[in-house]
Amino acid sequence: MDLIILLIAAFLAGGLNAIAGGGSFLTFPALVFVGVPPIAANATSAVAVFPGYLSGAMGFLKELREFDRRELAILLILSVIGGVAGALLLLVTPSEIFTFIVPWLLLFATFLFAFDKQVRSLATGKGDVHPVSKTLVTLGVTTYGGYFNGGLGIVLLALFSGLGFRDINLMNGLKNVLSFILSGASVVTFLLAGIVYVPEAIVMMIAATAGGYVGARLARRMSMHTVRTIVIVVGLVMSFAFFLQG
Repeated sequence: MDLIILLIAAFLAGGLNAIAGGGSFLTFPALVFVGVPPIAANATSAVAVFPGYLSGAMGFLKELREFDRRELAILLILSVIGGVAGALLLLVTPSEIFTFIVPWLLLFATFLFAFDKQVRSLATGKGDVHPVSKTLVTLGVTTYGGYFNGGLGIVLLALFSGLGFRDINLMNGLKNVLSFILSGASVVTFLLAGIVYVPEAIVMMIAATAGGYVGARLARRMSMHTVRTIVIVVGLVMSFAFFLQG
């Protein structure tokens, strides 16, 4: 039964990520439900959804190739640093504290998803951003991604908007590349720390990949409003469930 729960959650998560994002709203709670401790569940969930970011980035190769190489290199370096920093922060967080903040993180990510347009609008840059501020904010966002993957895509899009980016295809490409790099850095850290439930992670990676393929095909038939509603409802239900558990 545990295996079936994980397979279904990962498959649906892969589909959600391919369509609109929010897959971690399913993989993380599913792992906790089958008995994986919250911190290990967060790490294992990150491993499970990790490969999908690369395939997502491949769809924006044209925009990424035309992007300034030096600026891309800086963003990737900050992603590695932030991914490792976030993962290390998770490793030193006491289990009871992480259990306490999990529902707040899920709720935060859900509201980011629900009001993503407003968030990006508020983050829209009004002028040039100071390089130091740009570096610190980027590092903060990538550290959040290494610590807790939920809502990362929305946070990154808001970051790019605030930094003055306007090409949505480029922004989506950068979002997937940075998500892949910082998740890779955090995943390696989690694996070296030995907190990943490897058998569960492998099974969920396979299911999530299959779900992503199916989700990409369904995306052409389902309205974005329907998918967004599903993600938001799932996020709110999971947040409420973790509040009750706490």
